[in-house]
Amino acid sequence: MGKVLLEMKHISKSFGAVQALKDVSIDLHEGEVLALMGENGAGKSTLMNILSGSLLPQEGEIYVDGRKVNVTDPVTAKKHGIAKIHQELQVVPELNVAENIFLGRWFKKKLPMVDFQGMITETQKYLDMLELDVKPTQQVKDLRIGEQQLVEIAKALSLNAKILVMDEPTSAISEKEAEKLFAIIRRLRSEGRGIIYITHRMEEIFKIADRLTVMRDGAYIGTVNASETDTDEIIRMMVGRDVSEQYPKAPTEKGDVAFEVKNLTYTPPEGSFRRSLKNISLQVRHGEVLGIAGLAGAGRTEFFECVAGVHGKEVTGEIYIEGKLVVIRRPGDAIRAGISFATEDRKGSGLVLQRSIGENISLPLLKQFSKFLFMDLKNEGKAWEEQIEALKVKAPGSKTLASSLSGGNQQKVILARWLLTKPKLLLLDEPTRGIDVGAKAEIYQLINNLAKTGMAIIVVSSELPEVIGISDRIVTFCEGELTGEFEQKEATQEKLLHSATK
Repeated sequence: MGKVLLEMKHISKSFGAVQALKDVSIDLHEGEVLALMGENGAGKSTLMNILSGSLLPQEGEIYVDGRKVNVTDPVTAKKHGIAKIHQELQVVPELNVAENIFLGRWFKKKLPMVDFQGMITETQKYLDMLELDVKPTQQVKDLRIGEQQLVEIAKALSLNAKILVMDEPTSAISEKEAEKLFAIIRRLRSEGRGIIYITHRMEEIFKIADRLTVMRDGAYIGTVNASETDTDEIIRMMVGRDVSEQYPKAPTEKGDVAFEVKNLTYTPPEGSFRRSLKNISLQVRHGEVLGIAGLAGAGRTEFFECVAGVHGKEVTGEIYIEGKLVVIRRPGDAIRAGISFATEDRKGSGLVLQRSIGENISLPLLKQFSKFLFMDLKNEGKAWEEQIEALKVKAPGSKTLASSLSGGNQQKVILARWLLTKPKLLLLDEPTRGIDVGAKAEIYQLINNLAKTGMAIIVVSSELPEVIGISDRIVTFCEGELTGEFEQKEATQEKLLHSATK
């Protein structure tokens, strides 16, 4: 490692009575990847928001290249060579890719003209670097979540920063795209840049990190060399206890077929960037967890959307619930048929962030909780509390805004909503994306408990160890087609990846 590039000394920050950071100190060297680890709520994001100028500390100092700097806002941070790739996308959907990458830094000709062609040419360089097959002139709203994430990464690279903060950069991209990102990180490291890398994916840190710094409950726990530690030690440091089994899969009794789809075909409208589907046929039994593996863009999410009635008349094929043919043209049809869909996009389409936990939970059942023109507040409130207690949502109460919750608790609120509808089939799209190991374990246990009650569950996950660990069977998708099926005991990461890239 080179000389010390960054030092954050004795950083403390409180929000009212809650102390988010307690005397935290970290350092970063030139040509180093430092993994910053910790559960949700450990203080990682708060510390990085202070470094990137989004928050001001109450105590502490920041040094860049040995010189004390005063980072008062994001613009000042960028002037000091600090750039952050946010976990929650910071894109403007209505602008195109080039306009997003150079937002606030648009190329100028003679005033008041903007050099759009210059931005497009420069943007193409970063898209080629990431091997991202989109056009600089495409509107960001037409891109998949994973593609939008890569646009965010391209934006950070365009700043030519010497200190890069990457907050869950692979949470919405495929393994193949992640490997491209790792190659870029290694190149940036060889150029002498320092990278702080935040992730909940244990396998990633041992691929690219030089050192690992662990935080817990707003405090610094310790720093270890990646080559001298292992997953068990890191998890112990993160949660303060042993995690003996990462995927606590319990055997369940399988019942009759709960859900079956035959020859499902989806033809997106002309000009759409969604993946078409061709002749998808599969079934799930009561008490069974079916995993779906595949690369980003393979059609997994589109399959869930079709079953959940999002695409209506653009879908052909037959759907059966407990042997009965059902017609699903809109989401309401799916809910009435006993199908619930928890989307991967928690903050976009999953939750109404500025409404309370309770209001989010009862959203699909407003008619059920209404009497004439008024809401049955007593029964609705009782249902809220039962769900919050059953799923162990950590919040002051049901009236807490969904926006104030951690990622894991937001995911629990989404699950609480759909479990309230008493579904026969539960569709979970990336249910653990961007949440910590402790919250993941709770989600895994919840899936086990639901399967024990006889619920049929289908899970999409981009993490192959996860999809193997929690599923009874796994099917693979590739370019809109079903390409393989495996029992859990025979599934390996190599087999799934081979089947998903045919």
